[in-house]
Formats: sequence, structure tokens, C-alpha cells
Amino acid sequence: MQQFLTTETLIIELLLIASLVAIAVRRLKIPYTVALVVVGLLLTAQSAATIELTPELILALFVPPLVFEAAFHLNLTELRKNLAPILVLAIPGVILTMLIVGTLLSFGTSLNFTTALVFGAIIAATDPVAVIALFHLLGVPKRLALLVEGESLLNDGTALVLFNLVLAVALTGKFDLMSSIFDFIRVALGGVVLGLVLGWLISRLIARIDDYLIEITLTTVLAYGSYLLAEKLNFSGVLAVVAAGLITGSLGPQGMSPTTRIVLSNFWEYITFLVNSLVFLLIGLEVDIPALVGSWQPILWAIGAVLFARAVVIYGLSWITGRLTEPISMRWRHVLAWGGLRGALSLALALSLPVAFGADRYLLRTMAFGVALFTLLVQATTMSPLIRRLKIVTVDPIQVDYELRLARLMALRSAETHIERRYREGLISAPVWERLKPKLLEQTALLADAVREILRIEPKLEIEELETARREILRTQRAAYLGMRADGLISEEVFEKLSAEVDAVLEEGGGPFWFVPQESLPKRLKSGISGTAEVAEIVVQPGAACDTKLVKEIHWPQHFVIASLRRGTQIIIPKGDTTLYAGDILTAVGDEAALRQGRLFCQKDNPSGPKES
Repeated sequence: MQQFLTTETLIIELLLIASLVAIAVRRLKIPYTVALVVVGLLLTAQSAATIELTPELILALFVPPLVFEAAFHLNLTELRKNLAPILVLAIPGVILTMLIVGTLLSFGTSLNFTTALVFGAIIAATDPVAVIALFHLLGVPKRLALLVEGESLLNDGTALVLFNLVLAVALTGKFDLMSSIFDFIRVALGGVVLGLVLGWLISRLIARIDDYLIEITLTTVLAYGSYLLAEKLNFSGVLAVVAAGLITGSLGPQGMSPTTRIVLSNFWEYITFLVNSLVFLLIGLEVDIPALVGSWQPILWAIGAVLFARAVVIYGLSWITGRLTEPISMRWRHVLAWGGLRGALSLALALSLPVAFGADRYLLRTMAFGVALFTLLVQATTMSPLIRRLKIVTVDPIQVDYELRLARLMALRSAETHIERRYREGLISAPVWERLKPKLLEQTALLADAVREILRIEPKLEIEELETARREILRTQRAAYLGMRADGLISEEVFEKLSAEVDAVLEEGGGPFWFVPQESLPKRLKSGISGTAEVAEIVVQPGAACDTKLVKEIHWPQHFVIASLRRGTQIIIPKGDTTLYAGDILTAVGDEAALRQGRLFCQKDNPSGPKES
């Protein structure tokens, strides 16, 4: 019992540290996983932490959810388009890496060729978690991110199969080329087929269920179950998880409700964050710093061999794949070469070396940790400057101009609010306020006009802002429903229906800015409405039929509702006695015909004119 409580306390402490690190890296602008490793190193130096990072812990507990989540969210259509370069890098690339690293180390260190090949297999798999996170942050081209992530997913399985084959040769001293090739194909292909079958079965089962808790549980069972079953059948567990994740990510969501898709995505995103946090923190805690210092020469050779092998694989094989599919640009090759980080899988393989391997066992472990630390502390931290220097992510001058204008407007409005509050508190006299207020309003209007001007020049900026605001509105609605359920204002059944409506609109993305189901519209609007209700913004022009008229004085079309109007910085919910003025921006709801007729009342020189009620 005491051992259990000690372990539980340690896990909670590690999660707390991981959370604090995650908060800190937002300001430091360094990859989160790198920061975790550094913190782990500092903790190791400060205290005698006794944490054993076993291969079973990494391979059976940590690897399946990481691989499954990445495969689940990978776009299968885009993966098919880029399958040729990914497969070339993940299969021949891994084999070539093993051979180059093994050959160089057999010359530069005390390792014999077979032992050096084992290390080559250990270090052949890439683990670009830090790079992928950075890609998402910087917004690199999607194809480049797919190449890096797709290669990592597939080469994990290849490296694991290759490691087991080479390790058997090292331990027995026997090598049969045809038998090794057959075993490689059997283990790899068996894992893929098993994963595809299990993924298809679970996807079909999910399509028949409408309970997100059960569906999340089934995907969890699939992630771990496919790995365990494949290993039990002597197939590749990692490739089984990859295949299961890909097929479930492609077929599974088709049978899920919008709520399930959102909850499932959030669940696996959290699991990935949790596992990555523990893995990289434990890597830092597991490092034996004195051993690294004592073995600095073979570690340097290993780092050099890995970098050289990566360069040969990327620049050499990319030239070949360029003849089969869309070529990879030279700038992208630089990123792929420098982005070949090593992480959890390489360390798990190094830790799994059996005692029978002999005295070189500890040296290979130390070299693996040395290479992993170099890739995380040097390559990962310099990836962002490299991407910027290569101009893979370019800064749009219009976007910068828009942000500058918007920031100035928001800052001035904030200052206006602050000064007005001080005036109301009696800290600024009325004469001073009366002199300041018109100037502030005038300059705020000018800045607002400058923002509108750039939005007219570059409509995509407004579209992005509208989409962000739209999602925020929908999320706020969902949070309000959650509060109503907690307060007992609505039942669980009503909450499920309302939240499903919001989730369905969130899933659509873009489209008309409509936030409530059509069935909730007023009877006079939905009665006889043609097609789907739409939302439009209509500007009242000077001299228009409705200019300076009350809302109730206008005979608006039958299926037309003014939801709100914007007058300067004010948002007004109009009533019948609300007066409309030139410059007002009406947010109107109706079908296409009604909106077209309503727009006529807001245009100058409209011949139909208002009719008195």
C-alpha cells in the first residue's frame, strides 16, 4: 500500500511540474518537450531521484496512445497523395540509416560491426513531437508537416521490426538473408493487416452506438488492444496501432455524432499531452550525467553518424521520390534533415537490450541518451530560426498592417474606457472630460475606419475574424447550457439536445453565421420560408426609405427580422419604436427573397418607399 501511495504521489508531482512547465514555455517560446527534458535534467542534478524508465513502460503504456492519436488525426487522403516519399523514407530510409550509422561507428568506436548495427537500428526511428508542435505554431505548409509526421509514424514500426531482427543476429551470430527478409515482411504486414481489421470492426461498432463515453472507451481499447494482440501474435504492435488509428480516423467519425467527434478529439488531445509530458520529463530524470561525460567520444561519433545518415537519406532518397511524385523542394529537405529528432522509442529500444548482450549494453544506452538529448536540446531549439531563415513561413505584410491597426484601435478604446471610469469616480473633472471625450471619439472612429478599410482590401482577414468570433459565440452558448443544467434550469435530455445542436454547427465550419436551429424562429418568419434562413448585414444609406424612420413604420417583407443593429460602437436590439439612421448596420435574418427586398428599403432612391402602417 505504501509503495502504491508513493508511486501515486510521484505521478501527481510530475503532472504538476509538467503543468507549470507548460505555462512557462508560453512566455519562453521554446518547444514544450525540450523544456520538460531540461527540467528533468535539473531535477536529476538536484536530487537523487530513483525512477526506473523501463522499456515495457514506454512501449506498452506510452507508445500506443501517442501513435494512435497521431494516426487518427492524419488526413488519409493527403497521406495517400504523399505515400511514395513517406514509404521510401520510412522503409529504405530506416534500413539505410542503420547501415550508415553502424558502419561509421564500427570504424570510429570500439564497437564491432554487429553491435554497431544494433545501435543503428535503435537510433533509426525519428520522434519529431517537438518539431510537429512547432510546425503547428508557426503554420508551415501542411504537406511538409504531413511528410514529417507520416514518416515518423511508419518508421517507428519499421525500426522496431529491424531492431528485433538485428538483435537476434547479434545474440546468435547467425544471419540468413532470405529468412530475415521473410520475417521482416511477415511481422510488418501482419501488424498492418491486423490493425486494419480491428480498426474496421471498431468503426462499424461505433457507427451503431450514439454514446460518446462508450465510443471513447472503444477507441482506447483499440489503441492498446491492437498493440497487445499484435505483439502476442509476433506481429508489429506499433504498425498495428498505426493501421488501426488510420482506418478509425477515416471511417469512425462518419458514424459519430458531432458531440462525440468533439469530445473524442479533446480526449485524445489530452491523453497525448499527458503521455508526452510524462515521457519527456522521465527522459530528463533518467539521464545519467556522469556517464554521458565519461562517454563523450563515442557519443560525439554517434551524433555525427546520425546526422550524416539523415542527410544521405533525405537528400539522396528525396531525389528518387521526386521522379515518382511531386518533388520535395531543397528548402523542405533542409527542414526534414534537421528535423529528424530521436526520442521515446529509441530510448525504449536501448533500455530493452538484454543482459546477454554483454558489456556494450550500457555504452549503447548512454550513446542513445546522448543522441536523444542532442536532437532535443540543439536541433529542436534551432528549428524555428531555420524555418524562418529558409523563408518557409513568410510574414504577410497586410496581416501585420491589420494587426497594427487593430491593436491601436483596441488600445485607444481601452484608454477611453479607463479615462471615463476615472471621470465617473470623480478623479477627472467635468471640464477636462468634456474636452477629452470628443477627441477620443473622433480618433477612435478614425482608427475603426482604418480597420474597416484594410478589411475591404483583404476580405480573407474579415472571414478569419468572423469565423473565430462565430466559434466563440457557439462555445459560449454551450457553456451557458452547461450552467443551466448545473443550476437545474434544464433537464439532462434538453441539455443533450441543445449541446448537440451547437456541436453540429461547430462541426460545419464557416457557412452562414447562424447560431440557433430554424425550428426556434418566430412563426411569422419560418412559416412559408423558402429554403434555409440566412443572415446578412445591411447598411442604411443616407436618403434611404427607412432613414430617420421608426422600425414599425416600414412594411418589411413577411419573412424578414432585424436581429440587431450596430451604430458606431453600440449594439442595439431594435424595437418597433427604434429609429433607423444612415450608417446603421442591420443584422437581418430571412430567406434569400426577403433579404433582397429588405435591402431595397435601406438603399438610396428606392422607388418603393416606406409605407405608413
